[in-house]
Amino acid sequence: MNRLSGIALAIATVLLGAACAREEESSQVNPMQQFGIAASNAFFYYDDLERATAFYTDTLGIKLVADYGFAKILHIAPTSYLVLVDGTKGMHTTDEPKSVAMALITDQLDEWYTYLESRDVEMKYGYDPVEGRPHHGFVILDPEGYYLEFERFNEHPENEQLMPILDQAETILVGPDPQADAPSGLGFKSTVIWLYYKDMEGIQRFYEDKFGLSFLVDQGWAKIYQTSPSGYLGLVDETRGMHSFSEQKAVTVSFFTDDLRGWFEYVRESGAFELRSTELEEEGPRVQAFVGYDPGGYYLEFDTFLIHEDNEELLESLRR
Repeated sequence: MNRLSGIALAIATVLLGAACAREEESSQVNPMQQFGIAASNAFFYYDDLERATAFYTDTLGIKLVADYGFAKILHIAPTSYLVLVDGTKGMHTTDEPKSVAMALITDQLDEWYTYLESRDVEMKYGYDPVEGRPHHGFVILDPEGYYLEFERFNEHPENEQLMPILDQAETILVGPDPQADAPSGLGFKSTVIWLYYKDMEGIQRFYEDKFGLSFLVDQGWAKIYQTSPSGYLGLVDETRGMHSFSEQKAVTVSFFTDDLRGWFEYVRESGAFELRSTELEEEGPRVQAFVGYDPGGYYLEFDTFLIHEDNEELLESLRR
């Protein structure tokens, strides 16, 4: 080997080593630990936004913490939110399938069922608390057909990692507004956003490897991950769940974060998932965000809320 070839080989070795080091460093990044998620959220889309808002705030008694006109932000549990959106102004339309369900986790399942039956709320699946099951619940339909699952997780080997977290969780009581119909003393301690997939192994790897989510509950055909202190993501086999897989979906899954740029740079540089835009999006003076897509086609939005008079109650709830 001549001297030039030796130098070339040495340079190539150094470059290869540096590339491997960068790849190893990138693979070791756990974005959940490094950038964090302050709260979990979903966007639902409506033809009659005011009717939907009245259902959630009056019938269910959930507190409205921000009103943007075309979007209403509800505070369900300590770090769990739901945004109701005018279907003519959001990223989805009301014509798309509602391939999502939201579980409202409560220790007051019997009380909620008695109350909602008295209000003639439409039931999709009734309440049948068979002893020994890992969880009990019932499912209602909101005014435009989104599934809301009222659920209680029970002491059971399936829930051994989850129960200590739920036992420590604060319940956010509903009905603080005297004009709300929901009785005082009821509330929710967490939420699960259920999403529906064809490739369960692939979507698990995605959320574990690309997001760094913690796997907590294995229900066989459904896997539950923690996304915020009171927020969970449920990945469901579409052949067994309440919904089937659909290409289009009238939902956006959202994560509130204090390190929006950290998440954005991580996704852009690592290619963790496809981005809608290569730049951060300014959504007026109230929100900064970016949007991407998971392998099943669900929209993933990351949000940071800015100091603005419309955000005062929302920011206060996030500081609790």
